[in-house]
Amino acid sequence: MSRLFWVRHGPTHASGMVGWSDLPADLGDTARLARLAAHLPGDALVISSDLSRARATADAIAGPRARLPDDADLRELHFGDWELQAFDTIPDQDRLRAFWDTPGDVRPPGGESWHEISARVGRAVARLRAAHPGRDIVAVAHMGAILTQVQAALGITAFEAFGHRIDPLSVTELHWQNDRWQARGINQCP
Repeated sequence: MSRLFWVRHGPTHASGMVGWSDLPADLGDTARLARLAAHLPGDALVISSDLSRARATADAIAGPRARLPDDADLRELHFGDWELQAFDTIPDQDRLRAFWDTPGDVRPPGGESWHEISARVGRAVARLRAAHPGRDIVAVAHMGAILTQVQAALGITAFEAFGHRIDPLSVTELHWQNDRWQARGINQCP
């Protein structure tokens, strides 16, 4: 059995839609980082998105665990022209509402759809499972990337997945059993 421990990166304190912008994480709460590191399996492999907020978080909690190369396929949803914008500043409010209310094929101008991020993250997870069968893996990523896997594990719609909180420095634990992912804990805050 493989176990995947999704960790959301540390807080950025940014407002608006933060996707591929390379903002740093606030990792000043060292006690919380220590609790998080202690909560995770000691022999797990650690991987992260290539964005600095995820990479720095992974480095902060890795300890003696083996660190795999960063994977750009674990990045956050690409918001394109909506990047770093507040919801009320987006000119095409109908498209914005459709993106959030009926996630799937709707994409921000210059960005990606929910189906596209789901496929991208799914490919990364499949590669990890194939390369490291039966291993525990800590994947430090982003809210959207984690929610794609929550959706797959729970067999729910993307809209229902959006109803789950994924807080900074939280753990979402998924187990690979019977040829599918099963959720064992979502948004755990050690």
